[in-house]
Amino acid sequence: MQKNISELERIISYTFKDPNLIKESLTHRSYLNEDPKWPVSHNERLEFLGDAVVELIVTEELFFRFPDYTEGQLTPIRSALVNYQMMASISREISLEQFLFLSKGESKDIGRAREVILANTLESLIGAIYLDGGYQTAKSFILKFILSKLDEVMKKGLYKDTKSLLQEIVQEKFKLTPTYKVLAESGLDHQKTFTIGVFFGDKLIAEGVGYSKQEAEVEAAKLALDSMQSGNVE
Repeated sequence: MQKNISELERIISYTFKDPNLIKESLTHRSYLNEDPKWPVSHNERLEFLGDAVVELIVTEELFFRFPDYTEGQLTPIRSALVNYQMMASISREISLEQFLFLSKGESKDIGRAREVILANTLESLIGAIYLDGGYQTAKSFILKFILSKLDEVMKKGLYKDTKSLLQEIVQEKFKLTPTYKVLAESGLDHQKTFTIGVFFGDKLIAEGVGYSKQEAEVEAAKLALDSMQSGNVE
């Protein structure tokens, strides 16, 4: 499979000295089953490293940018910047998806599974940048693509618990409290998927899907917030 990795380097404004590092960062474990002669390993070790690099640099930046904030205030802000949804969103902004080396089966994944792959690959890429260019180069990348989301996180209150934020807004706007109901369950007992609806009174506003009821509720709350911000909920 030929991919123009130099185009990704152009997008991120960094050219690797070791081209195998960027190729490894883009290689999902599943791809090695389809191409056993692939010259590099899968990206899980780089993901492990990149996760630590992101956490350190984001923590360092928040520590100095908010000198009066407590640990309890800084932690949810950091979580909002580095959770898998945000990282997946950033991956799409830099078109990372089109450069992934995935098996045909994994390529068909959608929804949360694809989001997680994209988030993990971004961490792998950052791990590769750290190894290839050092701490400052990795920091420049993180400042440009991740810390640039800080204003959005603060203005939209994304650092708040999603369900609490929805409840706060709905109580203020509609004078009622959102409720959650299980709409469907599927799958085996050890691998169930739940579909949960969030209701404003009797009105179904959004449906969330997750591997636990809590996860599905959070996804439903997030989609309800998106609908409200788009003006689709009156």
